[in-house]
Amino acid sequence: MRKLAAIAVLLLSFGPALALSPDELLKDPAQEHRARAISAELRCLVCQNQSIDDSDAPLARDLRTLVREQIVAGKSDAEIMDFVVARYGDYVLLKPRLNAGTMLLWATPFLVLLIAGTALFLRRRKPAPEPERPLSDKEREVLQKALE
Repeated sequence: MRKLAAIAVLLLSFGPALALSPDELLKDPAQEHRARAISAELRCLVCQNQSIDDSDAPLARDLRTLVREQIVAGKSDAEIMDFVVARYGDYVLLKPRLNAGTMLLWATPFLVLLIAGTALFLRRRKPAPEPERPLSDKEREVLQKALE
């Protein structure tokens, strides 16, 4: 059973490597490293939250090729990212940039925490309920009869 689990883990770890075909690789290892780093930050537009580096979709392959062409052309990482964003929009970024269009996206977790913290604080500030008074003898008798 352990051998089967080890084989499964080993096969799953090769998933991202299988997405990249050998003909896409750049000859210069430094350029290939840059291409892989940039590809890891770009979202595959047809996959579920996968980077183009991990995806084997045809569109992801096209984007990887585009990134490598830009690298070979001598563009910087920022220029390549700007080019891809200009072409496909902010959605293509796995980590969206902070700008006016994404301000709500970045602020939402903080707003949720602020609202939850305020609600908890106000809930704790409610006055404690008054302690119950002890039952009178007559109330005890009525209770005892009801229980019998």
